[in-house]
Amino acid sequence: MKRMLIAVGLLAACAVLAGCAHQPSPDYYVTGPGFWMGLVHGFVALPSVVIGFFTDVRIYAFPNVGWRYDLGFLIGSPMTWGWIAMFMTGK
Repeated sequence: MKRMLIAVGLLAACAVLAGCAHQPSPDYYVTGPGFWMGLVHGFVALPSVVIGFFTDVRIYAFPNVGWRYDLGFLIGSPMTWGWIAMFMTGK
């Protein structure tokens, strides 16, 4: 039960942080978001999907720098699922 409360608290914290996000204008980035922003966007992809049902939040930045952003996103997204699975199974 304690692990479930921790997992719910983490998801709530991610949802609050993802709710603060906004889509910057294309002029903001000189080269576009790269690997590190892709990693961050991968981490918050799950809460962003849920919040995206109710608001105009996107889980993928466009324009971006290409494969480096994609690589960061693909590394960050499964890491989120791994943390959730770890808390749910207790390992």
